[in-house]
Amino acid sequence: MRREERRERFAAQARAGRPDLARLCLLIGAEADEDLDEAALDAAEMELDRLAGQLPYRPGGPEEWAEALRELLGVREGFHGLPKDYERLGSSLLPVVLRRRRGLPILLSVVWIEVARRAGAPAYGVALPGHFVVGLGTPGAGQVLVDPFDGGRPLSGREAGDLVERTTGGPLEPERLRPAEPLEVVRRVLNNISAWAAARPERAEVALWAVELSLLLPSHPAELRYERARLLVRRGDFLTGAAELEAYAEVVEALSPDSAARLRDQARAARARLN
Repeated sequence: MRREERRERFAAQARAGRPDLARLCLLIGAEADEDLDEAALDAAEMELDRLAGQLPYRPGGPEEWAEALRELLGVREGFHGLPKDYERLGSSLLPVVLRRRRGLPILLSVVWIEVARRAGAPAYGVALPGHFVVGLGTPGAGQVLVDPFDGGRPLSGREAGDLVERTTGGPLEPERLRPAEPLEVVRRVLNNISAWAAARPERAEVALWAVELSLLLPSHPAELRYERARLLVRRGDFLTGAAELEAYAEVVEALSPDSAARLRDQARAARARLN
């Protein structure tokens, strides 16, 4: 699949009325591994279908669904995470996570959500600060939280509160427990990839495609345009990077003329590196 085609599919799916979380995450995986063709992406979808087919038919309420998912995905299939998984790019790529049965909390949560959705379970992502988990049932009314990174172990309200307090220093507010929309999940996945690449300057190409995919989402911070320009210059594409810096200067001119002037200085410095 050509890069242009992948990007077109990603943008179209992101702008769909009901974005397909699994397909978006699989297209992120294809961006990282250009050898993944349409057949490989379909095989990954079929694996999610296969897993869903092994769940019992409507086992009961949220607690029963949580236990059925834990038994299937956490115990029988062995999906879980370990601290060293944070060091691997593949831990943020759905095709790799499906193959290795290992990944970051948010990608393991995507597996839980997509398998559950296919089986008719009321599952959704919950973006706790610093740790993504899965919710089942209605938030605030019998909601059950499970931690796919720990094999699907149920989290008590106190444990969830402790997670939030360790990260933010504050209590767990009800707003934190709302279902995360698919595009929120995708944005967080791409942010994780960007953070992974930022810690490894030699992997600037990964940071670049993560930013470029983020720019295809319907809403994104304007600052991403500056980040893309900076990465282009770092990778030696001085002309394109300079043009992007100048275009971003036009965006910020009205709000901050000084910032726009600095951006134009950076563009001139980028072009000077061609000499």
